[in-house]
Amino acid sequence: MVHIFGALGRSFALDVESGNLFELDAEAAKVLSGLTANGWNTEAVADSDIVREFVALRCDGQLDSAEADVAPPSDPGVIKAMCLNVAHDCNLRCRYCFAGQGEYNNSSCNTRMPLDVGIAALEFLMKRSGNRRNLEVDFFGGEPLLNFDNVRRMVEAGRELERKYNKKISFTMTTNAAGVTDEIADWINAEMDNCVLSIDGRREVHDRMRPDAGGHGSYDKCAAGALRVVSGRGGKAYYARGTYTAHNLDFHLDALALADAGFANVSVEPVVAQSDKPYALNEAMLPEIFASYDKLAEEIVKRSKGASTGKPFTFFHFITSGEHEPCLRKRLMGCGAGNEYAAVTPDGDIYPCHQFVGRESFRMGNVIADELDSATQKEFASVNILTKSECRKCWAKYHCGGGCAANAHSANGDIRLPDKLSCAFMKKRLELALAMSADE
Repeated sequence: MVHIFGALGRSFALDVESGNLFELDAEAAKVLSGLTANGWNTEAVADSDIVREFVALRCDGQLDSAEADVAPPSDPGVIKAMCLNVAHDCNLRCRYCFAGQGEYNNSSCNTRMPLDVGIAALEFLMKRSGNRRNLEVDFFGGEPLLNFDNVRRMVEAGRELERKYNKKISFTMTTNAAGVTDEIADWINAEMDNCVLSIDGRREVHDRMRPDAGGHGSYDKCAAGALRVVSGRGGKAYYARGTYTAHNLDFHLDALALADAGFANVSVEPVVAQSDKPYALNEAMLPEIFASYDKLAEEIVKRSKGASTGKPFTFFHFITSGEHEPCLRKRLMGCGAGNEYAAVTPDGDIYPCHQFVGRESFRMGNVIADELDSATQKEFASVNILTKSECRKCWAKYHCGGGCAANAHSANGDIRLPDKLSCAFMKKRLELALAMSADE
């Protein structure tokens, strides 16, 4: 399969199976389009050196190469990553919050994860991780800092378990940073291998969708706390993570605002919402959304070359490099939700990921009871780009791994049917990322 596309004023061809990327001039793009459209029937296009070069590349397995004869194991894998929903409560009232302002529709009796549940979850992870030594734990909410004392003790317990089981945990926290103090910032920077800082970009955009519990704008508190963390991060990973909605389709300006505010690593994600919400995205908005991605990519390139006065920065969805691609299993199976990855509620209930919390049909077990539903795990393990017909024929399959199962279920009621709107976003971002990588 060959995908021919234009991005940043240039033309490219991606050989899907090998990952080879070719930059094309106008004539080469026209010839290759003719060849692929006619099943590589060379009689359908005018004979030329360009045709012969493309045919030679194809014969050499570098273009239109055959699908890899490999399939991921369908049996459940070990659990290697866990999201701990340590607080089903929040100090903000974000209007678009998928978790119902942190309460997850009252899906848990506890609003704060007790210490014993957190330790049981970490012990569960250790026992279910098989021979995997490097594990991942994300503190999530709601707002995890509302349960900071227990989170700190969970990390201490995790360090003890590392020694007991000879494993290594990479801890991450996702926080709105409104409650960050100097002490908390120092602790985050000492203990968290990664930190996701939720802030939406321009003040007016952030405050419109992210008021505090009293209905007031939260930008100042979130920005101050997030920058307090970033100032002490050193070389450790972090992202300032925003959300765009129907109200800010010019979200490239929010990404640039975050960069200029002092965040060198930025991610701005499309909102996930029911179609009847006033801030929901839809297909009619795609041209404007795509234009915003184009403008963002163009400005990032300018800044990287010193052709703009703005601060250079990294945008999460524009990162792709053949030298650092994930392993084949990861590319086939995506995030591993419900299989290698799971989320735990304050009561210890296990779900495929944090976005499934509250959907009771997806409850998989409980860490206190040390139980896990193998049938649900097997179902998620069997879902990959080779078993999802829409994904198998998609040119972007190895870069997205089949998309988000929670989004698919929300949109279509089936984790095997990808959400078409999410697919459109992914493809657009990937084309730009590939075009930008051509200059690296």
